[in-house]
Amino acid sequence: MKKIIFILFTFLVVAIIAYHAFPEKVAGLMLDLAAGNSGLTKKQIQIDDHTIVYFEGGNGPSILLLHGYAADKSSWLLLAYYLNKKYHLLIPDIPGYGESSQLTYVSYNLNSQMERLHKFVQAVNIRPFHIAGSSMGGFFAGTYAARYPDEILSLGLFNAGGVMPSKFSDVFRMMEKGENPLLLKDENDFDRLMGLIFYKMPLVPYPIKYSYISKALANRSFNEKTLKDITPDFFSLEQALPNIKAPTLILWSEKDRVLDISSVPLFEKGIRNHKTMIFKDCGHAPMIEKPKETTAAYSAFIQEITLKNSKP
Repeated sequence: MKKIIFILFTFLVVAIIAYHAFPEKVAGLMLDLAAGNSGLTKKQIQIDDHTIVYFEGGNGPSILLLHGYAADKSSWLLLAYYLNKKYHLLIPDIPGYGESSQLTYVSYNLNSQMERLHKFVQAVNIRPFHIAGSSMGGFFAGTYAARYPDEILSLGLFNAGGVMPSKFSDVFRMMEKGENPLLLKDENDFDRLMGLIFYKMPLVPYPIKYSYISKALANRSFNEKTLKDITPDFFSLEQALPNIKAPTLILWSEKDRVLDISSVPLFEKGIRNHKTMIFKDCGHAPMIEKPKETTAAYSAFIQEITLKNSKP
């Protein structure tokens, strides 16, 4: 009995030491475990010059989920946990982000990214499919639905970019002054950034926080490049909205400080077949801050579409 207690105590001490001494490795293990619990497997595929790393898993109709600016595929892990039992999920690191290739000699403007995503879809052979995106990913998802309407079963716009809101958000006002508040300035800047993204910041384990800070600072200059590349087209979706034929869920958060809620009427005006849901007391990333509510809203939306399409 004493031997068992000693072994357990030793294991606990080693685990605690590893937790603080090797935070990035522990963070990797935690994210791998979260992906596994969500039924996802990490894969990669070569698209021209880019290696695209992505999660795939689940069974049923296919959903392509696109993350936001300076984020990565892990943004969708909580949503995937609830969706994977009914749907086949594909969650890529958009080229230039996460574990996908970051190439300084190519452009990451809208047309280039659309071409890469279209080739990715062709390579994994998931058409037709549902597509949803958050923030910049919503801008990309909406643009994809406008350019390739025959491939899309439905569109989900989660606090999406792409239109010029009538009221500038806190982040837009900072950007007008030449700042990029969505990038970490230094290792002590984490709480400020999280305060912009979330209304109520979720609990972040130390290894995940450490790993995020490390990667965000390492990628800062490249994220500046991708923003510079995409900026000239950032409001171009507004003119393309009438080309979207798929039923669309416009999901927004009342407390979004990144993309103001005044964007919603513009999406509603431009997309004929839409449904709107507004979350109270939630920030820019509802799939992280309110994953159960976001899943419920999105699942009900897809089920409603499926039921309509199944009727003779």
